[in-house]
Amino acid sequence: LGDVYKRQTEDSAETSSNEENKTTFTVGFDAEYPPYGYMDENGEYTGFDLELAQEVCDRLDLKFEPKPIAWDSKDAELSSGGIDCIWNGFTMNGREDAYTWSDPYMDNSQVFVVTADSGISTLADLAGKVVEVQTDSSAEAALKDNQELSSSFGTLQTVADYNTAFMDLEMGAVDAIAMDVIVAGYQIEQREDGDNYVILEETLAAEEYGIGFKKGNEELRDKVQTTLEEMAADGTMAEICNKWFGRDVTVIGK
Repeated sequence: LGDVYKRQTEDSAETSSNEENKTTFTVGFDAEYPPYGYMDENGEYTGFDLELAQEVCDRLDLKFEPKPIAWDSKDAELSSGGIDCIWNGFTMNGREDAYTWSDPYMDNSQVFVVTADSGISTLADLAGKVVEVQTDSSAEAALKDNQELSSSFGTLQTVADYNTAFMDLEMGAVDAIAMDVIVAGYQIEQREDGDNYVILEETLAAEEYGIGFKKGNEELRDKVQTTLEEMAADGTMAEICNKWFGRDVTVIGK
């Protein structure tokens, strides 16, 4: 019995040691950005992108560490080595030269969310209205690029996260939110008063999601990219996507 206990203890210690010796893969994400990355009701970080990252780590024998960050400090985190990549519904368009990118894995578009009784149905109807957008987001960048539209607003203001933006919209403090269409759909679906919100049919911009690594870190990018391609080929990526969105909206290998 003593030998059995000794072997079990040694096996447990070896497993613990192996886990500690794993190279850590630290993923930077916005913890208030469902369904890509957020904290669930149990206090655990979860989301579509985090599940993809966990699967990549499992296949590469890396220790997965999700690290919530302030979105406007993401570049500083990446430059300092605080994170290995930015993986969180991260738009490549307009940032092509700022990072070493994976291939795009999902298409997306920027849209406006309004209340159902707002009387707003077109982009032209946003003239004179108060529009809110997340600080340093791709929606904010798209609005800066479309001065003809954004200059027609009464006010364009920024907010730290979209949960706050929806509260502002619900209270009538703003008239519209500019944001990612998939995030918008998820937010509306999860809300008890979801029927009170609509997504305008006219889009602000079309874009692609990718994983952003520090400029020049092709070695890590290539390992992750190859693993994502394997996950797409064997159906794992589609399985994870179906879990979160009810359909496969990824584009790798298609």
